[in-house]
Amino acid sequence: MLLTRHARERLVKRLAKKKRLERVYSALWGFLDRSQRIDVNERVVIFTDGRRSLICAKLECEMLSIEEIRERVSGISQAYDCVFFDGRMVRHTVPRKFVEGLPNGRYCFYMNREKKSLYIGSEEPLLVITIRPAKREERNQASSTGTTNISPNGSS
Repeated sequence: MLLTRHARERLVKRLAKKKRLERVYSALWGFLDRSQRIDVNERVVIFTDGRRSLICAKLECEMLSIEEIRERVSGISQAYDCVFFDGRMVRHTVPRKFVEGLPNGRYCFYMNREKKSLYIGSEEPLLVITIRPAKREERNQASSTGTTNISPNGSS
């Protein structure tokens, strides 16, 4: 998961209480562990724990081997926000140093040079847009153990 600037500010205010990148992601992963996923449509995903809802957009990624990823990030000398979703690692560092410690395999790879963010993981990346109080339909969805798909207008 990658964060917009707005989402990072909201997560600091509502969950993390500290601005350090590791603390923000730690709070985010804790929230995801206790949340239910709701696929609104092919582009939007909501995670809710009944009290709060995390609104995310799906990002396009490429499936690459770790060697191909190393080639892609080898020329970058600036620090990026690097996220390895499978190992729940996050650091603000030079991407080539970050990739050195990752296990071999094929991963979804997403990099935004403009925003200086890098995502590597077995699942497709999500961009966290915001966190807000849960709507009634989301609270009901979180309390029931039924289906995880709701329509865009909020009805099940």
